[in-house]
Amino acid sequence: MIRHRDATAVERIGAVVEPYTGATTDYDALMDRIGTARFVLIGEASHGTREFYEERALITRRLIVEKGFAAVAVEADWPDAYRANVYARGAGTARTAEEALRGFQRFPAWMWRNTVVVDFIEWLREHNRGAPAPTGFYGLDLYSLYRSIEGVLEYLGRVDPEAAAEAKARYACFEQFHEDCHAYGYAAHRGLSESCEDGAVRQLLELREKSAEYARRDGRVAEDDLFHAVQNARLVKNAEEYYRTMFGGRVSSWNLRDRHMADTLDQLAEHLQGGRVVVWEHNSHVGDARATELGRRGEHTVGQLARERHAGETHVIGFTTYRGEVTAATDWGNAPERKRVRPGRADSYEGLFHEVAIPAFGLDLQTHGRLVDRDRLERAIGVIYRPETERQSHYFKVDLARQFDDVIHIDVTTALQPLERTPLWDTGEPPETYPFGE
Repeated sequence: MIRHRDATAVERIGAVVEPYTGATTDYDALMDRIGTARFVLIGEASHGTREFYEERALITRRLIVEKGFAAVAVEADWPDAYRANVYARGAGTARTAEEALRGFQRFPAWMWRNTVVVDFIEWLREHNRGAPAPTGFYGLDLYSLYRSIEGVLEYLGRVDPEAAAEAKARYACFEQFHEDCHAYGYAAHRGLSESCEDGAVRQLLELREKSAEYARRDGRVAEDDLFHAVQNARLVKNAEEYYRTMFGGRVSSWNLRDRHMADTLDQLAEHLQGGRVVVWEHNSHVGDARATELGRRGEHTVGQLARERHAGETHVIGFTTYRGEVTAATDWGNAPERKRVRPGRADSYEGLFHEVAIPAFGLDLQTHGRLVDRDRLERAIGVIYRPETERQSHYFKVDLARQFDDVIHIDVTTALQPLERTPLWDTGEPPETYPFGE
């Protein structure tokens, strides 16, 4: 039932939304609004909703084909995504997209090892075969400390064995933690072990100093390999700081991570000589933090930093859903489950959009943002979903019209299908009426 104060808003929103029916013209108006933007940031309200992934991929295909976007940059670790990038460009040893995505082993693997991403990477490889310039697939995140160390050592082992030996000695500080980044961060933060910061910083500086020499050796191929190595070295330096900082407070570690992702985005665009980039991340990263209660606590986001650095060249798209199913875990590190998503709260944007009574639609917030309330609740489901504490765990207040340029609402959604399905996922949650039936 619509609350009295929302009735007029629902009617006005319903009159201006763009209904989506699966037609090829669904996103024509959105493409026009994106225009010549260099950076298009596309979010998701959960890390486990099939429709968010599918529609994001559909929009991205159009951006690549119709507007010549040069890269897709995602909320994933750099070395793992780079393996998929190599495959998408028609190189490497992987024979299929599924094989190219095997680098995604750490929790939550289903974010990238799922059926939708496999289909997109296969499409990207096929598109690149006939494209004048290939479109790449890159990771923005910083969790891959040890795999990035391996990437730096592998590159230097090929181009400069002496430098590789020096790099190995600098990175030896991390070896005692047996690839447990959290153990390193805790020990360094509490003073139980020496910080590895100095070696990580020195290695990045040296690699940058020798970049010109390395780049001259084999032309563009060498430049791509060098860029990959430098990003890995920069990631080691920032990941070291991140894991050490995360035990000191949420805001500082969150900001370090999002600044790393925003900096990686900028460096990627520069490497692509000004090429246009699509970003795939959660709403909580692509949305502008200044429009949220989290921003008022001091957090910033990739979306905020992109808007500040590239004013007039950034377009941000968010997603919402009212109810359905989601792939998520109950606790960090647990197996993925197929969980029911509770109906959105009446005082949330999800509840408001549900009352519009259109199964799927887009809303141009730049033009019609005045129609949505300021500081209404918005739901965010990451890789963990705890419906029993949903208000505390998954809702926060936002000003939607300032957070995004466009929002896409899909009223009922389904769970993203992992490549490695588990009994918990296959079974799903029993219906709420179990064991009595309806």
